[in-house]
Amino acid sequence: MASPGPVSAEVLETVTTRAVSEIISREEFVRLLQSGKQLRLKMGFDPSRPDIHLGHVVGLRKLRALQELGHQVILIVGDWTAQIGDPSGQSATRPMLTHAQVMENAESYLRQFFKVVDQTRAQVVYQSEWFGNFDLAKVIELTGKFTVAQFLQRADFAQRFAEQKPIALTELLYPLLQAYDSVAIESDVEFGGTDQMFNLLVGRELQGMMGQTPQQCFMMPILVGTDGVQKMSKSLDNYVAVDEAPVDMYGKLMSVPDEQIVSYFEYLTDVPSAELATLAKDLAGDAVNPMESKKWLAWDVTDQFHDNAAADAAQAHFEQVVQRRDLPTEVPEMSMSDLRSQGVAEDNEVRVDDLMLAAGLAPSKAQVKRLLGQGAVERIPQGGEPQPVTGGEAGYLLQPGDMLKVGKRRFVRLTDS
Repeated sequence: MASPGPVSAEVLETVTTRAVSEIISREEFVRLLQSGKQLRLKMGFDPSRPDIHLGHVVGLRKLRALQELGHQVILIVGDWTAQIGDPSGQSATRPMLTHAQVMENAESYLRQFFKVVDQTRAQVVYQSEWFGNFDLAKVIELTGKFTVAQFLQRADFAQRFAEQKPIALTELLYPLLQAYDSVAIESDVEFGGTDQMFNLLVGRELQGMMGQTPQQCFMMPILVGTDGVQKMSKSLDNYVAVDEAPVDMYGKLMSVPDEQIVSYFEYLTDVPSAELATLAKDLAGDAVNPMESKKWLAWDVTDQFHDNAAADAAQAHFEQVVQRRDLPTEVPEMSMSDLRSQGVAEDNEVRVDDLMLAAGLAPSKAQVKRLLGQGAVERIPQGGEPQPVTGGEAGYLLQPGDMLKVGKRRFVRLTDS
């Protein structure tokens, strides 16, 4: 890989300000960028879950931009710390995972990670390469460099301590282990969300204690989910997954609240900042229809993870099914014979809740109940008008020819065979 060249003022401004919350220290980071040194960019992840959503993509796009300037991404697979769990603001610890579970999740995560980051300019390393040989003496030496009082300054620890909620000793080890990762790979810059500031700063401090040049801490903003209120999270069902089908990705992005349009453009696209400033002004002054701006956003992001044709088809589907309220041209089908063989249907009828689960229209019984309670499910008889299925009608029986609609975009039609 060629050594990085000089960075123009325009590129420098974009790298250090767009989709950036804080850089510690910005002046030192800029100096490093202009030094011609190939920087080692640290991004760590704990594969406690196998999915990446657009909230993660904010940071991944920054890594890709710096790769294109000639720098090296070092991706640390937290196959050790994932077995401990980091609450990151949660009120309870994550359950410990087996190493086999961690590695299975990591494989899925890496496949999605490299949809954004250039795999040819990234190095993947596993924590077990250094922690696998850690003995008790090294652990005690590491823990002796910090105090409990220092760690209780971390916001989620401080809150739980004040509320007299338990904090496991293993959780206090987590920031130390993440910090040692920076020492192990001699990180120049570590990336994370604003909720990871404490952990990044511990790494910076530990490097200094161990004779290394302290890393720069590069923090990205937290992407608000499609509900417009809380940060994007799968558990809150306000997320857009990287692996989402084009129609679902486009449709979910169309549900983003109007006030989040500009931030989604800033964090997730390459639309020039000058155009975004104009868009923000036009949206504020009602000079542009937010629906058209969201179509632009949804098309751009869908194109990034699929292609032009898929984005075009997803937009056409949205306009047909959601805007004009027509039925889609192609509807997935499930046959009664298949449902009977699965033990889901009896004779020639199937319950609404059973069909939703069998067709993948909901991932769990709890989600089925929630969707029915929200009035998000409709039965469409053959040749008839849509009829709402209420929360108390989970057992309503459907027959061949009936269609089920869940939300605005998901359909399934029952067939005889």
